[in-house]
Amino acid sequence: MRKLSVIVALLCCYPALLVAALWPAPVAFGLVAVVSYPLEYLAPRRARWFTCALARVHLGVTLRFVAREVAALLLVARTAGPDSPWFVALAAGLFGVHGMRAVQAGLALRLRHTLSRMPITTRNLDVSELRIPKMPPAFLGGQQSARFLCLDALPVLGSAFGVAAGALGAGLALLIGAAASVALVPYVRRAAPLTDKDRVMDVIGRQVSAYRPEVILYFSGTPSSAYQARMWLPTLERIGRRAVVVLRERGMAAHLEGTRLPMLCIPSSGDLMSFQPLSSAKLCLYVANTGKNVHMLRIPTLRSAFVNHGDSDKEASFNPFSRVYDEVWVAGPAGRDRYRRAKVGVRDENVHEVGRPQLEGISTYGPGLPYRTVLYAPTWEGWNDDLFHTSLITMGPRIVRALLDHDPPLRVIYKPHPLTGDRDKAATRAHKKIVAMIEAAELAKSKARHPSSTTDGSQIRHLIVTGREPHLYECFNQCDLLISDISSVVADFLASEKPYAVTNVAGLPERAFHERYPSTEAGVLLGKDLAGLADFLDGEDTLALARVKLRSYLFGPEYPDGLTRFDAAVERVFSGS
Repeated sequence: MRKLSVIVALLCCYPALLVAALWPAPVAFGLVAVVSYPLEYLAPRRARWFTCALARVHLGVTLRFVAREVAALLLVARTAGPDSPWFVALAAGLFGVHGMRAVQAGLALRLRHTLSRMPITTRNLDVSELRIPKMPPAFLGGQQSARFLCLDALPVLGSAFGVAAGALGAGLALLIGAAASVALVPYVRRAAPLTDKDRVMDVIGRQVSAYRPEVILYFSGTPSSAYQARMWLPTLERIGRRAVVVLRERGMAAHLEGTRLPMLCIPSSGDLMSFQPLSSAKLCLYVANTGKNVHMLRIPTLRSAFVNHGDSDKEASFNPFSRVYDEVWVAGPAGRDRYRRAKVGVRDENVHEVGRPQLEGISTYGPGLPYRTVLYAPTWEGWNDDLFHTSLITMGPRIVRALLDHDPPLRVIYKPHPLTGDRDKAATRAHKKIVAMIEAAELAKSKARHPSSTTDGSQIRHLIVTGREPHLYECFNQCDLLISDISSVVADFLASEKPYAVTNVAGLPERAFHERYPSTEAGVLLGKDLAGLADFLDGEDTLALARVKLRSYLFGPEYPDGLTRFDAAVERVFSGS
């Protein structure tokens, strides 16, 4: 309803401005104009599809602002007459405001273009020699925003008070626009030397050579998949060799914050393959199978190892593409067996069990609260129907409703996969429905006289986790039970040895399901009709010993720990054994 009201109000503003200008009714014109500006701000946020549709039919934001300015000129022409020198000044001022905005946008575009043409960008390396300028404030550097268009509020609203006020407003807007353009000039001038590719490559190359990287973590992907590389950064900070992160997409480093590892973003395949300072490295680790991996794989001096971004029974954990790597590193015997069963061309001697060092912080104890906490962490919908394991669309809202209605009360933590909705918008709709259900439950408790019905009066607060924090493993430590789909979430949760349930989205027979997905053997199976959920929540836990046994199968021996085993695998490459 809010979206519809914004759309209707915006559509009505411009005819109303025209009518008020031709009437003429300066007060009405001023009131409508005042309302129209916040509507232009709200529309792209509440109904982006609508503003995009207007742009496609040539009624974009710039034209709408011009229409308001034309209405202001009509108002002045009707009230003061077109022969007034103030009218001429207002018209010239409005033209000047748009001209100055074009100058500002051009300078901002030039600055961004210069920075985007750098062959290599870095983080956590001293490249002060390049004197890379800081980006100007957002209100100065945005070449596509409506911020500078809004300067026309000064002459437009001024016109409602009279032609002189409008002309003076245009002059003031022109001065502000000119000041903003002048303020951008130093940024553009300081960035100009960065177009010298040879110099940039030389400066960064000397810094990388001084660091002498030994291990490379290579990543290419979208911002929503940055978690795949992010999970390996703390591990690489702790190994006995110097590691560097090599990225391919500009801006990706901003999604890998919180690490001291040096980062290089090299978008060009040619620049990557010819960047000699990386030649000191002997090992390159790959976390995902992407097309751009081939550029690094072509470097013959680097031994390649696929470490993946999770250890699960998903098809991604035994992808045929894995045979292009020199080695495939898995957590434990289960990973090796997956490749054996799949027969995708990965030789058994190239598979190495290296542990799962990320799991060190997972506790085997519950949160110790007077009520139980259930974590619902569904996976995403996969790249195609063969990889469709998510319960979110078909079962998610019903699972969450059952948890919210359970007696005695349960705390619910809902953490969807970062890629939820990327392929199937039905997943987005299910996600929004679950969020609404949890928020409604929280609102109902806040309005109740006794917001909690736990025996000791403790208040239960549900949690929706859609950002980076709290981390998945922190959610593990906050919960007593897990409900999830076929994914690495299930495998990693076994480190906690707590009870878990897995959704059977495909409706496979129980025996066939466990044979196909071994990580589910120590968990409760949930059917499409939610069969098994009641026993999981209220029944006796009879699978504790099975979970301990399965943990060893998935991750290998508990001693030595995962980090020690992973570090040993790195050293083996350097020793040549």
